[in-house]
Amino acid sequence: MLSSAVEPKQAIDNQTVYFRCIAGCSAKHSLFDVIYTCPSCGSLLEVHHEREPLKERSADQWKQLFDSRISTTRWPYGSGVWGLREWVIPALADENVVSMFEGNTNLFWADRLGKQLGVPDLWIKLCGNSHTGSFKDLGMTVLVSVVKQMIAQGKPIKAVACASTGDTSAALAAYAAYAGIPSVIFLPAGKVSTAQLIQPVANGAQVLALDTDFDGCMKIVKEVTQDNSIYLANSMNSLRIEGQKTVGIEIVRQFDWDVPDWIIIPVGNLGNISALYKGFKLMMDLGLINRMPRLVAAQAAQANPFYEAFKQGFKAKVSKTAGDTLASAIRIGDPVSYDKATKAILETDGIVEQATENELAAAAAEADLTGMFTCPHTGVALAVLKKLIQQGLIKSSDRTVVISTAHGLKFTDFKVKYHESRLADVTSQYANPAVHLPADADVVQAEIQKRLRH
Repeated sequence: MLSSAVEPKQAIDNQTVYFRCIAGCSAKHSLFDVIYTCPSCGSLLEVHHEREPLKERSADQWKQLFDSRISTTRWPYGSGVWGLREWVIPALADENVVSMFEGNTNLFWADRLGKQLGVPDLWIKLCGNSHTGSFKDLGMTVLVSVVKQMIAQGKPIKAVACASTGDTSAALAAYAAYAGIPSVIFLPAGKVSTAQLIQPVANGAQVLALDTDFDGCMKIVKEVTQDNSIYLANSMNSLRIEGQKTVGIEIVRQFDWDVPDWIIIPVGNLGNISALYKGFKLMMDLGLINRMPRLVAAQAAQANPFYEAFKQGFKAKVSKTAGDTLASAIRIGDPVSYDKATKAILETDGIVEQATENELAAAAAEADLTGMFTCPHTGVALAVLKKLIQQGLIKSSDRTVVISTAHGLKFTDFKVKYHESRLADVTSQYANPAVHLPADADVVQAEIQKRLRH
């Protein structure tokens, strides 16, 4: 239980946290309005926190407050998101917080893998250790909580909806079910794993499998949600960024408020890297840190529009039809958060790099051999890590964090096919298939000894 001495003396009112246009329009909009883009210019909105009210606390006071809330059972501060409540949605009423105590995930010291790669200070942020098995929970707790408050205030919202390549749908369906709000899920037919498909089905969502890709689903969900009775839950809705930005803050807190040199994250729709930057920028502005990490956006080569834009110096947004990739959750050819992500790369001296199917599968399997159980998207980030080490950009002395965005158990088909050497365009150099033997102790002993000799 927290003492009243460390709690805010007064709530930061709704006038200091609001939607504003990322293109610089002067209009302000309430977080509890049904609005996704700027009415004047059509640009994305962002949740803006005015800094002066936050500066009434010193950096040390913020650190003390946030540290005091870790693992508390006092609602809702035990959540890794709501433990940072004043930096997220301070005007939200306690009774409308929809939380499953997401966040506070393990920052795993990849000691053995790091030594093998020549970077012993390597850490993996295991965001998949969450209620639905991915980092999407961090954003969805915020969005669904705001929707619950909007409904309580009389807004005529009947359901929440999203287009998804898997993880977003699982998070939305679970949090909406917990809140008692209907959810509608648009999935590209045949392009998500069985584990990802069954999650929203089990949570009672209306699941619509469409004969298109993610970008096609996104187009349709935007049309459907023009009727304000269905609320759009995709990452173009910047409420989710407020939850996802807590990953960066949490990493720094886990390092005793020290900043790593590099953070590598797999990207598709580009909301996640935008959120990372937003969290670090807030800490910089309030004096909790004095430098930014270099952010690296890792893309699958089959779905690499942000990489292609980076190689052209971000002269123009690149959109393309994304190809098939094992990293299905980032199979996106027209990323919504392009402008925000571009800013994140430019202002952190960041990098965008890509990984082939063979590279991502090998990197995931190599990591698994050191005790992890990685999803293919984490494999993309690990493959990019290896490239940056080989290019001499990441040094042996650098503290490097790789964001693992989802739990490997959501992608068991990928794992099984890899170890059975059944993945197209992939050479399974680390394959470790089960060996079927007769129930004969001598035969078993001979097989074990053969393996141990290697």
